[in-house]
Amino acid sequence: MQATTTPLLVFLLITCATFFLTGNAERTDGRSCIPAEREALLSFKKGITGDPIDRLTSWHGQDCCRWRGIRCSNKTGHILKLNLRNQNPDINFIGGCDDDANALFGEISHSLLSLEQLEFMDLSMNCFTGHTGTIPLFLGSMKKLRYLNLSGIPFSGELPPQLGNLSKLQYLDLGCTSCNISNIFSADITWLKKLPMLQHLSMRSIDLNRISDWPHTLNTIPSLKVIELSSCNLDSANQSIPYLNLTTLEVLDLSGNLFDHEIASCWFWKVTSLKYLDIKRNGFFGQFHKALENMTSLQFLDVSSNNNNGMEMKGNFKHLYSLEILYLAGTWMNGDIAVLMEWLSQCALDKLQELHLGDSNFTGALPNLIGRFTSLTILDLSHNNLAGSIPPELGNCSCLVTLDLSYNQLSGIIPTELGAFANLTSLDLSNNNFTGVMTEEFFAGLTSLKKIDLSSNNLKVVLDKDWLPPFSLNVAVFRSCQMGPLFPVWLQQQLEITKLDLSRSGLKDKIPDWFWPTFSRTLYINISDNKLSGSLPAHLGDMAVVELYLNSNQLTGKIPQLPRTISILDVSNNSFSGTLSSDFGAQELQILLMYSNQIAGTIPASLCKLNSLIDLDLSSNLFEGEIPGCVEAEFSQSITFLLLSNNSLSGEFPTFLHECTGLEFLDLAWNNFSGRLPAWIGNLSNLRFLSLGHNTFSGNIPDEITNLIYLQYLDLSVNNLSSFIPQRLSNLTAMTMKEFTPRIGPEMILTLRDGSEVILVGIEGQFGDIVSIITKGQQLRYGNELAYFVSIDLSGNSLTGEIPSDITSLDSLINLNLSSNCLYGNIPQKIGAMLSLESLDLSKNKLLGEIPSSISNLTSLSYLNLSHNNLSGRIPTGQQLDTLNADNPSLMYIGNNGLCGPPLQNSCSGNDNVTHGNHKSSGLEVESMSFYLGLVLGFVAGLWMVFCALLFKKTWRIAYFQFTDKLYDRIYVFMVVKWVVLTRKADAK
Repeated sequence: MQATTTPLLVFLLITCATFFLTGNAERTDGRSCIPAEREALLSFKKGITGDPIDRLTSWHGQDCCRWRGIRCSNKTGHILKLNLRNQNPDINFIGGCDDDANALFGEISHSLLSLEQLEFMDLSMNCFTGHTGTIPLFLGSMKKLRYLNLSGIPFSGELPPQLGNLSKLQYLDLGCTSCNISNIFSADITWLKKLPMLQHLSMRSIDLNRISDWPHTLNTIPSLKVIELSSCNLDSANQSIPYLNLTTLEVLDLSGNLFDHEIASCWFWKVTSLKYLDIKRNGFFGQFHKALENMTSLQFLDVSSNNNNGMEMKGNFKHLYSLEILYLAGTWMNGDIAVLMEWLSQCALDKLQELHLGDSNFTGALPNLIGRFTSLTILDLSHNNLAGSIPPELGNCSCLVTLDLSYNQLSGIIPTELGAFANLTSLDLSNNNFTGVMTEEFFAGLTSLKKIDLSSNNLKVVLDKDWLPPFSLNVAVFRSCQMGPLFPVWLQQQLEITKLDLSRSGLKDKIPDWFWPTFSRTLYINISDNKLSGSLPAHLGDMAVVELYLNSNQLTGKIPQLPRTISILDVSNNSFSGTLSSDFGAQELQILLMYSNQIAGTIPASLCKLNSLIDLDLSSNLFEGEIPGCVEAEFSQSITFLLLSNNSLSGEFPTFLHECTGLEFLDLAWNNFSGRLPAWIGNLSNLRFLSLGHNTFSGNIPDEITNLIYLQYLDLSVNNLSSFIPQRLSNLTAMTMKEFTPRIGPEMILTLRDGSEVILVGIEGQFGDIVSIITKGQQLRYGNELAYFVSIDLSGNSLTGEIPSDITSLDSLINLNLSSNCLYGNIPQKIGAMLSLESLDLSKNKLLGEIPSSISNLTSLSYLNLSHNNLSGRIPTGQQLDTLNADNPSLMYIGNNGLCGPPLQNSCSGNDNVTHGNHKSSGLEVESMSFYLGLVLGFVAGLWMVFCALLFKKTWRIAYFQFTDKLYDRIYVFMVVKWVVLTRKADAK
């Protein structure tokens, strides 16, 4: 039987080979190609304006069939295949042509029409946009094409309907592989109906928002096996399709669209042949119901990053008998993880390979049955609310390659069974509540490990100094794990690490000499928040590090020249000394934090050439002299944070800041700056934090400062400023409750040039206590809390005039300090509207009048100082006011001789009880008393004037007494007559 079968198989193989070799086989021998087609290719080559890696250098000679990317028919000599795909697009290539060093540049020549037998054309991932930037219309005339791939070419304009003439087309890819936004659009894709043989259709990132009946068009092409319409701005997938023709469809990608309706109503649930379904990053909501019951062929399902809030899990996936990969990340399913595991175990127990459930708000404890998923290679349960311990049964999942349980509330001891995962390459248990001691025994079986992250737990890692790890790590993160006090020697053998984080790990040692050469190629190094000593090596500039965090240690010495590659350097809170190098040598530097050291000298002018600088903090050092002019500051458009406080810097307000329109945080306090504040400071429109206190600035506060609508912190205290407080303070809308949105602090995230994000203030705490603020009568240090601190401090100047009444509209102010000035007039009557005030200091001015009764409305107030003014009247009382400065409340009001009432000893005349909001002010009572006193004195004075005149003027005296005698007689006669009349009437009655 076997002897008979073998010759038959050989015969069939020879027959098939002969068929392919004599049919439309691709030619590889030395026979010349057709001259007209060779000329067409050469004409095409003339349209190529850029070939960075010389991909077309072979395009010469007579035989074009031997040219790179060309294949011919062995039978006819015609060119059948043109493949110029950019196989190695630049990593930053996103459909643009500026940065790709491997792409061909130019246009798609009309001469390609001469390739009449061309069946395959792939020009993808190049820059063939030409002069028009549109897809050439003549491509619709190449009717022999079966395969056309123009993906990744940054075309613009409308898709040409002429492509519908390619009736033999089986493969069409016009999308952008890695683009988020494409400039190509289409308002009509009905031309696809004329492609009856089409099997693969990709239009990724093409704008199809104008098309509503796209499913009906696709339903007319029953041959389709692959449909990729991701990021096409489609807004509806719930069309009714009575009869479904897509019976062979296996791959459907609708991710990243604008769908915003119930997920169960989508038409694609009827396509039971689907093996791959990707609908992530949409707005689907509601429950699946029975939509998945017929999807028995489905192997890949991704519904991540949708709004499936409240989705019922029971029965949703148990019919997915073929499921291998499941993505539910970011769906917020709000359920018990044990329930999901239970019905997954009923259908895909032996097939499920990848389970991505991160950020889905799952609760409960990991069930023991997790150990039954023995085929799992990836298990991601990160960013949920899981509690309890890791079940030892997880150790049965011996195929695991990636295990991520980070950002949960898991606790207990990490089971030793996890140390037996020989295939495990990535282990992330960070940000949980694990406890216990980890020794060599746990790590002994992790022979394939490349990444480990145990940070932010309560773990202690105890490893023998002679221990040789069985793995070679790329990423080692042990932040907040107790690994000290000695520096871990086993790291000396880890020569392939690209990221190392030993921050807050209890190290109290000198940085070993081997550390710097061992990690000279490491891109990320963080050994901050320890008690490490030593100095930086002279060859630091030769390292390849991009992010280097050495802050909060005990390092000393001079800072050498920096690596050319470095982007972030934090050496704050150490004891570095000496001067900075005149040549930083770090042209890529974006964040430079050197605060709280002992660095002296002048700030080098080379800082002006750091054209990528975003954040510069040199505060709390010994710098002196003037800031470099930076006349041609290359970084001025990118600088966001500039902190130079607490040094001995001098000179006028830096003029180069005029160009720093992106500046948000400026701190020049506690220096020796002088001169006037420029009016153009109001042009720094993004400024949120401005601290210029404790300098010698003079002149007036420019009115333009009220143009800073995003300003939430203003400190001009202890200068020589004079004149009036600017009007229109109500323009500072960021200090009002309506507009206040904190941007500095926990939520302040900077996006770096490479697209990565860095938290400047927050969990990482890179800034620490960055700002010194005088509030509540004391000097406090603020760090992360600064995000929510809204303050105006103009104290310690020579400001005059009245307090602007519209300052009371700044109802988000927490601190208002106008003390130690020459302000006069009344305290604004509506000061009680500043409901957020916690500290109010108006002391040491010339304010007069009464304290407004509305001040009792400030229920958040914890510090008040109105002392040493000319205030008068009764002191208001209130529930909050009466609790302030409990030890000696009179200190808040001393130096105001006209004030009375508690807590002062002076009692007020009249009723001491005050009805807040309705009582008359004490000032009105004083005015009333003055009026009556003047009336009495005037009457007495007038009476004495008449008496004196009668005493010394005889004629006046005679006339006066004659007048009184006559008046007396008349009154007497009138009264007697009246009395007689009344008596007679009474007798008559």
